[in-house]
Amino acid sequence: MNPVTIAESGPDDSHEEQWGATLKSRVQKARRRETRKSFLLVLPVIVFLLLTFVVPIAKMFEVSVYDATLRDLLPATARALDAGSRDAAGQMWKALARDLVTARENGKIGLVASRLNAERSGLRSVVERTARRAATADEAPTAQWFANVDPVWTDPGVIPMLARATRPFTLDNYLAALDFRRDEQGSIVSQPEDSRIYRSLYLKTFLVAVAVTALCAVLGYPIAYLMATRSKSTANKLMILVLVPFWTSMLVRVTAWMVMLQSQGVVNDLLVLAGVVNDHNRVMLIYNLAGTLISMTHILLPFFILPLYSVMVAVPPSYMRAAQSLGAGRFVSFWKVYFPITLPGVGAGGLLVLILALGYYITPALVGGQSGQMISNMIAFNIQTSLNWGLAAALSIVLLVAVLALYFVYNRMVGAENLKMG
Repeated sequence: MNPVTIAESGPDDSHEEQWGATLKSRVQKARRRETRKSFLLVLPVIVFLLLTFVVPIAKMFEVSVYDATLRDLLPATARALDAGSRDAAGQMWKALARDLVTARENGKIGLVASRLNAERSGLRSVVERTARRAATADEAPTAQWFANVDPVWTDPGVIPMLARATRPFTLDNYLAALDFRRDEQGSIVSQPEDSRIYRSLYLKTFLVAVAVTALCAVLGYPIAYLMATRSKSTANKLMILVLVPFWTSMLVRVTAWMVMLQSQGVVNDLLVLAGVVNDHNRVMLIYNLAGTLISMTHILLPFFILPLYSVMVAVPPSYMRAAQSLGAGRFVSFWKVYFPITLPGVGAGGLLVLILALGYYITPALVGGQSGQMISNMIAFNIQTSLNWGLAAALSIVLLVAVLALYFVYNRMVGAENLKMG
């Protein structure tokens, strides 16, 4: 090649390379600028989810496995138990007496009694009485002194219980949430038959949620089909009827069902008028499982209809006409063509109703009675009445894990990408 040609073409090539590098740098800066704008737009949503979802769940998990209340209130007892100090001098009992007296002087004995009562039922009054006696004792309390105050202190399971209760980290709340416990040797065993309540409540909660989802599917599919296939005016009227419950407080709706389902309510009056039941043998539809199913189905029905309707309205009517023109009847056209297309909407509505039903609290509490209670009612009981927040948190985490497991199974079998909201 001619050297003159190389010399002449060199500056142009260098200029093109510089221009290309400058353009690439500008494009990258523009992309980074757009990325920053997009991040700033979604930042409020991210912060909101962190503060209202992630942080509460993390705190709930912490409460379920970490509780240093008794370790802070009974420090000497905790140190003696950690060191294994159970010699003849009774160092552990002396430390427990001192801690109980200190807690009583600081006005914390009620908290100590509540926490120990949560570990072992019946200890509240025993702890308070022991603290009063220890405050006026002339001699250093021993194991025999504690036994004289109340024979429960001689139980072989008391010291292991104190050792577990004064540890800051524990999985005992999860054992209790699944109806297990630790025996005197520390082995994991099932609760006595008459104390097993949580596993049956979990099973009952899932069965009620599945039943409500099935009822919503049976009632909601025809309504969504009518809304999607009828004229616009008819669809608008049906949509108003579906949306009316959203304009009313859920508490008001549940109260209305309490009035309608009672023995002298509207539903029983209609059954008597139709001759279905006798006036003296009216059906009990409230404060039982039937009341829970009826009211929950009514409240959750729109959550099934709306996602399904948004899928149905997008199905072209020509599909059904094409199937019928090829010789298929109306039912075969519906079953072979229309119904499979709407299954993603059925899955979306069913999954939404199922997850909402698993966590329902107000409706079962008001109309469920004893037979219509769900696991959410027991979580509220442990928070408000027994003040066992660790157990309540463990029950909630177990329920959350079960819901996530259901979603994982659905995703593996159907695929989350097949969920459609419209």
